[in-house]
Amino acid sequence: MKTSLLTRREWLQAAAALGATGLGAAQGASATPSQDLSGVTLRVGTYKGLWRPLLQASGQANTPYKIDWREFNNGVLHIEAINGDALDLGSGSEIPAVFAARQKAHVRFVAVTHEDLNNQATLARKDSSIRSIADFKGKRIGYVRATTAHYYLAKQLAEVGLSFSDIDAVSLTPADGLSAFARGDLDAWAIYGYNGQLARTQYGARTIKTAVGYLSGNFPIYANPRTLDDAPRRAAIGDLLQRLQRSFAWINGNYLAYAKAQSAETRVPVGDLVELFNGRSSDYSLAAVDDKVVRSHQDVADTFQKLGVLDGPANVVPFWDRSFDNLLRRA
Repeated sequence: MKTSLLTRREWLQAAAALGATGLGAAQGASATPSQDLSGVTLRVGTYKGLWRPLLQASGQANTPYKIDWREFNNGVLHIEAINGDALDLGSGSEIPAVFAARQKAHVRFVAVTHEDLNNQATLARKDSSIRSIADFKGKRIGYVRATTAHYYLAKQLAEVGLSFSDIDAVSLTPADGLSAFARGDLDAWAIYGYNGQLARTQYGARTIKTAVGYLSGNFPIYANPRTLDDAPRRAAIGDLLQRLQRSFAWINGNYLAYAKAQSAETRVPVGDLVELFNGRSSDYSLAAVDDKVVRSHQDVADTFQKLGVLDGPANVVPFWDRSFDNLLRRA
């Protein structure tokens, strides 16, 4: 957990210093690979408001190769695109990566990011009688299948002796879930990201539980093994991972600048994004793979099999590619 919180007023007072000092430091840290990558184009999956504006805001966007940004709103789509050779790099949670391992998809996991778990939450409508997860029995509960929301909702239900068979579970995309929640078609909603924040700020949603204690906080970066086998594109991925690593570290001291860049893409008000950051479960980072990361991922796979979500065992270990570990640890 972080050690201190900043108020919105403090953020606004510090805006100039945060923007100028942090951005300059990030730009100065940029490094260019020794080989010529000008002929390389990386097809990179992003979520609205994440990697693309992050690299721009942190001064890391001037890459010696081209990036073809492709926006997908969940990790399942990132992995499907990689498996179909339509994407070189993507990201998501451990959950789609479990299904990928079970299906023996053409994908590898090359690094992990650590992000906010308080913004992955189970929400209830402001006029609902729901006060705890135990109140979900018989209620219409929205979630996003094969994502973190699916996983932590299952864990939270099991904790109070319930399962998906005890609720009216409705699988919806994040955008469709927000519309359903706004209309009153859902009693509660397990959701992540800025859609959850919109539910809170625009529709008065109440947080029943967050994902802290249910998720590991490890979000794998997915890579195309065909790309990893191509030396120039592998070098470009290594450079991009380092840029993202610097950018994730930059976030923690420069969130107001990042929030402005996010807001331009997502339309979520800057103040709301700052409040999310102030309430974060931990600082942002991008790290190399270690044994603990792999063990955590295998635990998720084993849990999903016990829940009956998987049709058999999934061994995730062979899908973790640790060839970028030394590069990221040096950075």
